[in-house]
Amino acid sequence: MAEIKVGYARCSTDEQDLTAQRNALEALGVKPDRIYVDHGFTGTNRDRPGLREALAACRAGDALVVTKLDRLARSMPDARDIADELTAREVKLNLGGSTHDPTDPVGRLLFNVLAMVAEFEADLISARTKEGMKVARAKGRLRGKKPKLSVAQERHLVELHRAGGHTGAELAELFNVARSTVYRAIQRSQNPAT
Repeated sequence: MAEIKVGYARCSTDEQDLTAQRNALEALGVKPDRIYVDHGFTGTNRDRPGLREALAACRAGDALVVTKLDRLARSMPDARDIADELTAREVKLNLGGSTHDPTDPVGRLLFNVLAMVAEFEADLISARTKEGMKVARAKGRLRGKKPKLSVAQERHLVELHRAGGHTGAELAELFNVARSTVYRAIQRSQNPAT
């Protein structure tokens, strides 16, 4: 039986586009109807429906194709689990055109080394992000979300609420905010220390 190439593409946020990954998978010989995707899932989240479908579509002798290892896994435990599953099912892994047979000792070693590099890269990105946020916070540039209401607007909202002439929904509509914003403002006025 001929090898079938099953593609998998993933992006971490809903705003990102999978077109480049899809095009790369097609260039690697994966038919468009054999490409499975996950949109808005991080690589550290193992519960990915597209990945489950892609692995289920693979049979012994087939190849799971991904453009880069970090699209498949971002941690060693996850990469090992996937490698174990591929090995048990006798499925090869094709990383950007380079095929690795997880049943072969050298292929398994290379897969583990690549998984360590992907995990290291994810850790570096996380560390850089935390460091950047710490520097921005120290310089006063990272302040969180801008409040929906100014101090004067919140004071006026609370006065209207205390007067008893408006419901929470009416106040939300009047100030063009969500009801939860109204209720939080009222709660803050009752507990000024928090």
